[in-house]
Amino acid sequence: MHAEMARIPTPDRSRIPRWPLVLCLAALVGLPAPGLPAPTQKPVSHPQATSSKKTSPAKKRRVRRARGQSAPTPERIREIQAALAQAGCYSGEPTGKWDAASAEAMKRFQQAQGLQPTGKIDALSLQKLGLGSEVAGLAPPRPAVNSAPQR
Repeated sequence: MHAEMARIPTPDRSRIPRWPLVLCLAALVGLPAPGLPAPTQKPVSHPQATSSKKTSPAKKRRVRRARGQSAPTPERIREIQAALAQAGCYSGEPTGKWDAASAEAMKRFQQAQGLQPTGKIDALSLQKLGLGSEVAGLAPPRPAVNSAPQR
């Protein structure tokens, strides 16, 4: 039976050019192929070092904001001090600096309003001073309960 089977001719490997194989492997590995110039690489730049360059919208990085509250500006502190003075808890001219006198005035105001007297600027104190949000310290609204059956 072996004698009857025809033998399939195999190609002569010495006649097959190897350069396409070498080029494909070099491209996959990232090495320059023999006889070809090496690819030039751009220097790696850090975003901090090149802040003057404009970036396309696709390459923009998202800037993370710091968590938590930020300190009030001097203008905002002047507003709070003026409101405390109007309420009769702060004496003197608003300075824009939150000092011991400001904290004591806030404690007096909070005590008079029935709040926890911490001396710190918080949402409920600002609301009572007329400088905060109307919904400060309130729970989020609940969805309305519908008594009619839904169809």
